[in-house]
Amino acid sequence: MDKLKLNYWIDVGLAVSFFACFSTGLIKFPLLVKIIGASTYQTLPLGIISFVHTWSGIIMGVFVLIHLGLHWNWIVNVTKKMFKKENSTN
Repeated sequence: MDKLKLNYWIDVGLAVSFFACFSTGLIKFPLLVKIIGASTYQTLPLGIISFVHTWSGIIMGVFVLIHLGLHWNWIVNVTKKMFKKENSTN
């Protein structure tokens, strides 16, 4: 697989896992629980929601590590350029 397609699929995986983790995190958020009401909250399958939240977070972390690994040289080069001291000729 070429690098462009690999980057694309890594980004798709990041996006899907992010939205799964974010949406389940919102559902589990205590303030949201108060807004939607305790009776509604008790009917939600919290075990499944927690499972999806946990595993989507882990999968997202793996995709982030792969993403950083694939772009490591770029990160190092940009960091060097940003912190490189300019030579003054004064």
